[in-house]
Amino acid sequence: MEYRNMGRTGLKLSEVSLGGWLTFGGQVDDDTTFACLDVAVEHGVNFIDLADIYARGNAERVFGKWLRGKKRSDFVISSKVYWPMSDNVNDRGLSRKHIMESVEGSLKRLGTDYLDIYFCHRYDEETPIEEVVLAMTDLVRQGKILYWGTSVWEADNIEDAVDLARHWLGYQPFVEQPRYNMLDRHIEDAIMPMCAEKGLGIVVWSPLAQGVLTTKYLDGIPEGSRATYSHWIKEDLTPENIERVRKLTAIAGDLGLTMPQLALAWILRRPEITSVIVGASRPEQVEENVKASGVTLSEDVLAEIERILL
Repeated sequence: MEYRNMGRTGLKLSEVSLGGWLTFGGQVDDDTTFACLDVAVEHGVNFIDLADIYARGNAERVFGKWLRGKKRSDFVISSKVYWPMSDNVNDRGLSRKHIMESVEGSLKRLGTDYLDIYFCHRYDEETPIEEVVLAMTDLVRQGKILYWGTSVWEADNIEDAVDLARHWLGYQPFVEQPRYNMLDRHIEDAIMPMCAEKGLGIVVWSPLAQGVLTTKYLDGIPEGSRATYSHWIKEDLTPENIERVRKLTAIAGDLGLTMPQLALAWILRRPEITSVIVGASRPEQVEENVKASGVTLSEDVLAEIERILL
């Protein structure tokens, strides 16, 4: 495993990390989750990405069980705040009240006294950005979080947060978590250059487009697969994209890689990227994905991939 600094900070994250969305505490049983985590750590993964909304807190609880008895400082643990956790009108968004109460809930479920990274899980149009920056700055000063970041924010909103924090001598966000993969490259135009300029790292979710960038769907939709129940995958699962994956799989084979390894290595080609967050329902998937770290793709290969993706 290779490691990269998270933006303009000294924090180092594994190039491949493990996330709990749709798996921990939900579709994957605890024993399998523990096995996935064990394999990840054995292969050098140090960053585990979670959120309070994942399985309504159960993802954090399951990871907290696994973490007991282990050396806390060995891991970079993140969680997120924004989505409603109850019917209470204030149990949502990025108000100071919700941020302060939500971090306590996450810490309790995880069984730790601090988070390495705390993400604002979406931008909140109803809360002034000043309120968000001040609340996150206070959490850093209290030692409850070490860094804070944004997730699925627009470039101008991130830039506003950074500039406000610097003006007030507060703590700026140092990482953005967007969706990014071979089929969704929207961050390349504005978010990537802005993050590089402002010193933010980028950790990406859905690097395999919910499984479309594997060989799983080349011959149709398997029974019980994510495509049978997840709306997230629908817009990517098109005949045109399946044909792209078929051609990309041939390139991967020529390089001695699997299709997921090629897709992850393609993302990691960009110096702006700190880490790719993969999900896993089996330990074997983790073992396959971590091998993308350190893979270098030649200019000729990248040019051929670009021709396929266009």
